[in-house]
Amino acid sequence: MAIDHESRITLRPFKESDADDVLLWASDERVMQYTRLKLCKSREQALNFIKKDCIYPFQQSICLDDHSIGIVFVLPISYAKFKADLGFAIGFNYWGQGIATKALKILLSRVFQEFPDLQRLQANILVDNMASQRVLEKVGFHREGLFRKVFHHKGNIVDAYIFSFLSTDEIPHDVFD
Repeated sequence: MAIDHESRITLRPFKESDADDVLLWASDERVMQYTRLKLCKSREQALNFIKKDCIYPFQQSICLDDHSIGIVFVLPISYAKFKADLGFAIGFNYWGQGIATKALKILLSRVFQEFPDLQRLQANILVDNMASQRVLEKVGFHREGLFRKVFHHKGNIVDAYIFSFLSTDEIPHDVFD
């Protein structure tokens, strides 16, 4: 079910004043289980995360009413300016409400202007992360294939699907249906 007012969802750069909000979602193992990010166990760690790790060219806070409830990032691949990796995570209390879908729709509406050489946005999603796979499909990403034993993740070597969105692809208008 989508939240009532999708206009309440925004993307913006992280601010140091987000530390308490970031700690709420970045300290939750349910949220972090599918990411390569480390758990933040204190406000100081959350603040360090904001100051040191949120420095990608396009790393944004997913906000609801200007409170950080998650993260989305685009990391250009240094040896191939035409493609970039996408990652996202959202607080557990916001799962299943259409917020991640809306955040990615916002991102897609501007990422190709912000990175004019970008032709391909790709996301590697763990096989058992069905919710993130569904979010990507809802905003128009295409599942291209399975990478077997591709990542060292939380002590295991795991499989992941690769999804892509090209600069020529269209963002579906009905992502909340």
